[in-house]
Amino acid sequence: MELLVFDFGGTSVKGGVFQTDKLVDTFSFPTPKTWTEMKALLKKEQDKRQTTYAFKGVAISAPGVVLNEEGIIDGISAIPYIHHFPIKQELIDLFELPVAMINDANAAGMAEALLGAAKGLKRVLFLILGTGVGGVFIQDGQLYVGKHGYAGEYGMIFLEGEKTFSDLGTVVRLVERYSEQTNEATENLSGEIIFERAKNGDQIAQDEIQKFYRTLALGIFNLQVAFDPDCIVLGGGISSRATFLDEIKAEMKAFLKEKEWEYFAPELRQCAFQNQANLIGAVEYFKSIQK
Repeated sequence: MELLVFDFGGTSVKGGVFQTDKLVDTFSFPTPKTWTEMKALLKKEQDKRQTTYAFKGVAISAPGVVLNEEGIIDGISAIPYIHHFPIKQELIDLFELPVAMINDANAAGMAEALLGAAKGLKRVLFLILGTGVGGVFIQDGQLYVGKHGYAGEYGMIFLEGEKTFSDLGTVVRLVERYSEQTNEATENLSGEIIFERAKNGDQIAQDEIQKFYRTLALGIFNLQVAFDPDCIVLGGGISSRATFLDEIKAEMKAFLKEKEWEYFAPELRQCAFQNQANLIGAVEYFKSIQK
C-alpha cells in the first residue's frame, strides 16, 4: 500500500511516501501563512508524485486537538488557520483520496511505542519538543486522550509563575531570549547557531542553554511524578542533537541531587525515529483505522 503522508509543523511541513514498509521520497517546505497557500502546496506535492505512485490515501499528523471522526482540529497551535472548521472534508476533496488525521504527539508516540524506542514497554510517556511542547501517555498500547481530548497538552503546564512549559522550554524561546540579550534579529539565529556559540565560549549562549535544560528538567520531573512511567521518550528537532540526551540527563541528575530526590530519577530515552516519528505514526494510525 502506498500512502502520501504529511506532518504539519509550526515552522515547516514535512512529508513523504509510505511504500510497503518504509518512508521514501521525503520532502519539506516552510509552513505557509494561509490555508489557501497550504492547500496549494499540499496538492503540488501530490501532483509531483501522482504518476509514480498509486496512492490509496493520505495520512496527516497535525498539532492541536485532532478529532479525526468529527473531521476537525480543535484547540490552538502554532498554525492557527487549521482549526475549527471541517478541515478533513476539505482535504478529502483536495486529494480525492481517503484521509486520516492524528495529533502530532500522538503520532510520534504511536510510532515509538509500536516500532521504536519504547517497543515492548507497558507504560510510556512521550515528550515532544517542537515549536511548542506536547506529548502523550500510552499504557498497554492504548493512547490516553482524556475526556475532552486534551491529555498530552503538557506545554500548558505552568513552570514559572504564569509562564508555561511551552513559553520556556523550546528552542524557539531559547532563540528569542538570546536575541533579546544580544539585539540580533531572530531570523539570523537558530538553535544550532546558539549551541555552536556556546561551544566557542559565548557566555550569554551558555547561560541561556543552561536555563533551557533546567526548564526541561523541571518539566520532565513534573511529568515523572504525575505518571510514573516505565520511561520518558524525548522527541522533536532538538532531540536529534548528538549530545542532547547526555546533556538533559546531566541537568536532571544535578536538579535531583540538589533536592535530594534521586529516587525519582526518570529513565530517559531518545526517539528512535527522530524527525520521522510523526510521519511514521500518522501512517500507522491510517492503517489501524482502515482495517
